[in-house]
Amino acid sequence: LKEVREISEMASIHFIRQRDPLGLGHAVLVAEDHVAGESFAVLLGDDLIAGNTPLLQEMLRIHERYGRSVIAVVEVARDEIGMYGSIEPEFVQERLARVVSIVEKPSPDDAPSNLAAIGRYVLTPEIFDSLRAAKPGKGGEMQLTDALNALAQEQAVYAYVFENGRFDVGNKLDYLKATIELAVDRDDVGQEIR
Repeated sequence: LKEVREISEMASIHFIRQRDPLGLGHAVLVAEDHVAGESFAVLLGDDLIAGNTPLLQEMLRIHERYGRSVIAVVEVARDEIGMYGSIEPEFVQERLARVVSIVEKPSPDDAPSNLAAIGRYVLTPEIFDSLRAAKPGKGGEMQLTDALNALAQEQAVYAYVFENGRFDVGNKLDYLKATIELAVDRDDVGQEIR
């Protein structure tokens, strides 16, 4: 009971319901009134980032420095890029690129790179105009990727290349790896898991 109460006191959580499954872009658009014209972070639940990895903190630092949207990207095998949004990068420093373009789930032959967008975004409120202007994309859904591509044509959008500590728990093997690797690091069960 003490642990449950502590969790409920860690943060003030607000939620907004996306009535219909119309895509990630639509889910973000539903939150427009909630963010009240401010920049905001989007963290997708199927991408777990290990606790000692300051990915979001680094993205927020980049956002504060440049005042623009920042997406997290990882390098994936070329044959896996079709499961992600793929960016065309223009590197401004090591591990930081301006997004020239981004395309949703391209074929490996058509992908601009093997840098794949993952479930961490820091977005400026201008994304909402891009979302409203977006036409249904892959799967007939409103794709956040399409709106980011449109935004990148109007203003800088940055991509931070992330290297360690990510688990895609929508993938069965990564789900099992996350369970084991994160459990090993816990003080209460780590020794027994090892």
